[in-house]
Amino acid sequence: MQQDGLAVPAPIDGWTQATDSSQPEDPPPFLPTEDETGATPTPLSQFFVRNRTVLSALSIIIVFCLMALTIDRLTSEIRYEDVLAALDSLQWTAIAWAVIFTALSFIALAFYDLNALEFVARRLPVPSVVATSFIAYAVGNTVGFGALSGGAIRFRAYSRLGLSPGEIARVIAFVTLAFGLGLVAVSALATLAVAPQIAMVLGSNTVWLRFLAVAVLVALGVLLILGRDGHEVRVFGHSLNLPDTRTSSRQFLVSAADIAASASVLYVLLPETHLGWPTFVALYATAIGIGVLSHVPAGLGVFETVMIAALGKTIGIDQLVGSLVVYRLIYHVLPLLAAVAMLAVTEMQQVRSSAAVREAGQVAGRLAPSLLSAFALVLGAMLIFSSVTPANDAALVFLSYYVPLPILEASHFLSSVLGLLLVIAARGIGQRSDGAWAVAIGTAALALVLAVTKAVAIGEAVMLGVFIAAMLLSRASFTRHASLTAQVLGPTWLAAIGVLVIAAAGLLLFIYRDTQYSHELWWQFEFSEEGPRSLRALLGLVLVSTAVALRSLLRPIAHRPDPAQDDDIRAATEIVMQQDQADANLVRMGDKHLLFSESRRAFLMYGIQGRSWIALLDPIGDEADHQELVWSFIEMARANAGRPVFYQISPQLLSCCADAGLRAFKLGELAAVDLASFDVKGRRNAGFRQAISKGEREGLSFEILEAEDVADVVDRLQEISDAWLEQHQAREKRFSLGAFSRDYVCMHPVAILRRNGDIVAFATLLRTETKAEFSVDLMRFHPDAPNGAMDYLFVRIMLHARDAGYRSFNLGMAPLSGMSRREAAPVWDRIGSTLFEHGERFYNFRGLRAFKAKFHPTWVPRYLAVTNGTGAALALMDITLLISGGVRGVVGK
Repeated sequence: MQQDGLAVPAPIDGWTQATDSSQPEDPPPFLPTEDETGATPTPLSQFFVRNRTVLSALSIIIVFCLMALTIDRLTSEIRYEDVLAALDSLQWTAIAWAVIFTALSFIALAFYDLNALEFVARRLPVPSVVATSFIAYAVGNTVGFGALSGGAIRFRAYSRLGLSPGEIARVIAFVTLAFGLGLVAVSALATLAVAPQIAMVLGSNTVWLRFLAVAVLVALGVLLILGRDGHEVRVFGHSLNLPDTRTSSRQFLVSAADIAASASVLYVLLPETHLGWPTFVALYATAIGIGVLSHVPAGLGVFETVMIAALGKTIGIDQLVGSLVVYRLIYHVLPLLAAVAMLAVTEMQQVRSSAAVREAGQVAGRLAPSLLSAFALVLGAMLIFSSVTPANDAALVFLSYYVPLPILEASHFLSSVLGLLLVIAARGIGQRSDGAWAVAIGTAALALVLAVTKAVAIGEAVMLGVFIAAMLLSRASFTRHASLTAQVLGPTWLAAIGVLVIAAAGLLLFIYRDTQYSHELWWQFEFSEEGPRSLRALLGLVLVSTAVALRSLLRPIAHRPDPAQDDDIRAATEIVMQQDQADANLVRMGDKHLLFSESRRAFLMYGIQGRSWIALLDPIGDEADHQELVWSFIEMARANAGRPVFYQISPQLLSCCADAGLRAFKLGELAAVDLASFDVKGRRNAGFRQAISKGEREGLSFEILEAEDVADVVDRLQEISDAWLEQHQAREKRFSLGAFSRDYVCMHPVAILRRNGDIVAFATLLRTETKAEFSVDLMRFHPDAPNGAMDYLFVRIMLHARDAGYRSFNLGMAPLSGMSRREAAPVWDRIGSTLFEHGERFYNFRGLRAFKAKFHPTWVPRYLAVTNGTGAALALMDITLLISGGVRGVVGK
């Protein structure tokens, strides 16, 4: 879960003349992507990278199908009634102990995050960390896929608590690695201690088991020794940065406590057996590890298959299956239900009297959409499974007196369809859609009524009631005006639906495995005929889910939008002049598409290259509309089978991007000079005085032309620009840079340098009416301009901006600067810092930063936000092509 490493430097914006040699304004040459070992990827590996989401979804379905077939074979001798009898035989004391051990496990899990934050040297309020950890594990353990995973939840929560993307990536990496290493270590230690008993259960050789356990422990010991004190260790081509010995030891104890407690949840639910607890822990840890590696949501079916295969000979399979069902409910569903209840309670202002409750409530409120989305997914699965499950005899007798048969039949059929609709709504809930909120409320309310008319399912009705209450209390979180019918499900969500449909079919076949199937079953309508009723419910589920999948997979690709029209550019320009971001004036180029907010008080400018839809800068205009624009842009890109990308965004937009499920990657740092303190006096600023003196000795004079006066000299400016491009053998760049266009240049005030009355250099100026920021776009020099002209021009422009009352001067971004060089830094940062240090043959990274550093700026990070690491690599390639005007522009500068 660490951030992916890339070997493609970010395209460079801003001024690239870092020295008097005046380097051209272009992005770095296109570099081939490489894997972490430095090898250029093969066509086969590129195919897997491009299609890994689809292939991953297909593999999940295939693995789940194989596990379902294996479970069917392993349970061929038991019947549904046997499992019900085993469930009835469970003691309440065992269930109570299981709940206690679940609580202990989640307490231990909170220390994963606390230790991770200590590892990255950050302190956050403990209640906020505990709430984040609890919700992340409650969601991750139960649904465990895609946008609802624990890592995504941590990114959303910790980004709003002030952690940078790099720090969050290290927290997620620490938690993931700690769990994996702890699971392996506990399994190996338990196996070593009770190898004869495990060998008896598995039918294997004791000596080989002990040898394997010792080998694993030795390997872990060597790994810890090599990686002590944060040293980097490479394992199978992957870099690991382990914490110091003290932190590792403490984390191992936390992992051991967690695994021991979670294993005990299932152990106390098992019937009396000669199987010892240490033996069971070793088998349990192995099953959990295989379930995680399978990538099936929550390891559903995979974990059960391993446990049944391992314990089926020592414990009655009917009792084992019953215990596994209750284990899932207690360890997976109960914490999720508790998290939703916590959300509902903390939304009630009267209980927020203590600071700890307020902090936990704030975290729960921010994560409400993700939490409720996961709960909707679980409830949808519950409705689907209950629709193919027979009601108990007492409920049927009761219903036969009060509910007409057609109502009973319709309730079962509709329950499966409503369950699927709730699963689909779960995606929109996670995206804060008000349309999904309304659909989920209506669906859950109807399902609550049907829960009574189909089987008097009181527990089901209670859970639906809790969901409706939590949704109503969290209404303020669903502010996005979006239609549920407009969304298209991606491969991951389609795979989740596929798993649920296959699981429902498998459950039906298990329950009615002795039924003789025939065409007549479809037309049997009797209170006592549960099999036909379940078959019809499954048929409805299959038909509706197939329609949803076909709509998502075969949807027509919408036409790409046309470039912005003159009226839109004028409207956008008016917005630009009333806000603080000077670079927003790039909208005047007319080469970008525009997306306006519903109020038209804000807009987002973007370009399209390949599959990448690339938004430039933060949304421009009223901040209240920024979140709406981010979501609208993402949905528009995905509806057109595109990859949404946010390029050169500020830290302020990161939390909004995190809410939308995007990951942030640092591009570099923007240099901002405080003009109020800028001066040429004093020893520190001696270089500025020298630049002015040298320019005056060379006969240079400085002048500002307002926009209406530029047309008088635009022919000369064109000559200078053409000569500059020819001298540097460069082509015009676009998108994040202004190209020389007579109309574009005449829209801005221009700073010019004259020598003996002749213009020898110019720079177009970017500014807004708020006077918050001043910047420069095009800066071109005639070959006859004297050395030092650029320094002279810069200093004079900044003095002019200061005297005009502007507060800050934007020097542009220094790409790849400010990235962490620590061994524990994410891969992206380490590759970026390496390119910054040693990439001079590709681009003058260090020189550009050094030039800007002369003006003593404040360095502000700038980010790229995209779906994942692979998406970041592809997006950077497309950005390079977009700025350069295609491959020809990259190759020919």
